[in-house]
Amino acid sequence: MDETLENTLTAVAGRLRAARTQRDLTLADVAAQTGISTSTLSRLESGQRRPTLELLLPLSRTYNVPLDDLVGAPATGDPRVHIRPLRRGDRTILPLSHGASGLHAFKHVLPGAPAHPGAAAAPRLRVHPGHEWFYVLRGQLRLLLGDQEYILGPGEAAEFDTRTPHWFGSATADGVEFLGIFGPSGQRMHITPLED
Repeated sequence: MDETLENTLTAVAGRLRAARTQRDLTLADVAAQTGISTSTLSRLESGQRRPTLELLLPLSRTYNVPLDDLVGAPATGDPRVHIRPLRRGDRTILPLSHGASGLHAFKHVLPGAPAHPGAAAAPRLRVHPGHEWFYVLRGQLRLLLGDQEYILGPGEAAEFDTRTPHWFGSATADGVEFLGIFGPSGQRMHITPLED
């Protein structure tokens, strides 16, 4: 087999694993959504099974990643990101970048908090590998980090390691919009002020 083709197929394993872990899905979750067995998914991610179009198409749909990104196809020269909103319950997430690895940018649109705090269940804090950076565009963002609570308004930013138990949502009944940058391998997002 051509060495370039062999290297391309080998790299798919890492991209599949990164796409799944970035979305905080288990192999069982993906198997349930795609109909592909967990053992096949595991072998694909470890490079022990050669990826086929029949396997990659449902994975591309499940991860909402273009097939070209999963296989590492060369860029076509079109820099536009074609946004396909994702719905997670009552939340809307707009991917602003593409690719199966590296830093990923998202715009989050979250509904307002319930008028009566007792009306909703207590937030469930989550933990996963990575690093997150938020910048609030509109409204107020409630961020729980471990045993700390923060309210961020427009123009405010937060950065944290996602291995810290965390949860976020709207702090008011008006809803909130914010930008998020996620680094699956723990990359940090730093902003350097411009010199006058």
